[in-house]
Amino acid sequence: MKRWKKIVFFKIPLLLIGLSLLWVTLLKAVPAYYTPLMIKRSVQFREDEGFKTVRTWVPLEKISPEMIKAVIAAEDNRFAQHNGFDTVEIRRMLHQHTHHGKKLRGCSTISQQTAKNVFTLCSDTGWRKIVEAYYTFLIEKIWGKRRIMEVYLNVAETGKGIYGVEAAAKAYYGTSAAKLNASQAARIAACLPSPLKRRPDNPGKYVLQREKQIKAIMGKLSYPDWVKKR
Repeated sequence: MKRWKKIVFFKIPLLLIGLSLLWVTLLKAVPAYYTPLMIKRSVQFREDEGFKTVRTWVPLEKISPEMIKAVIAAEDNRFAQHNGFDTVEIRRMLHQHTHHGKKLRGCSTISQQTAKNVFTLCSDTGWRKIVEAYYTFLIEKIWGKRRIMEVYLNVAETGKGIYGVEAAAKAYYGTSAAKLNASQAARIAACLPSPLKRRPDNPGKYVLQREKQIKAIMGKLSYPDWVKKR
């Protein structure tokens, strides 16, 4: 019995930690061509004859700085400052909930969204949140901000079967991610929260309003040197 306890409570956890470290370290240099979300969507839309997975991995150097700025403005204003978790926004959300009765809302950072997309099935369970937090910590320590942004912009769901901004640029604008202008980038970023419901090339009222907001924020934020020197 003691031997089994040692295996269950010591050796197996150590093995899982070792494998997770190896996986994250490998993906620091190797493109994440496939993610659990891609597999999940393939199963979800398996009866849709027209469905196909479209993604093209490109290095960050081949992605427009406007696209990088747009996702920071839209998704995570303090991307360069936090350690993976935006404690400022979390405290603000809790204060609004406690003192003003507002509903609890998500405060996911780009780092958390990257961890969710690459390492989880994107379910809504508490277990997924724990796994996401663990991998968020790892990629912040092992990858760093630049690599996190590169992976995020290559794996983020940008439409039905469309992943990454290179595939989105081609599908919606007939161009490459490197040539996206501020308006195009802002529209893609505006659709990220609901990529299966909204399209940047056929924007409704919400997307057009959100585009203006994102572009206004883009001009006010400060960015890491690896963005500004592009």
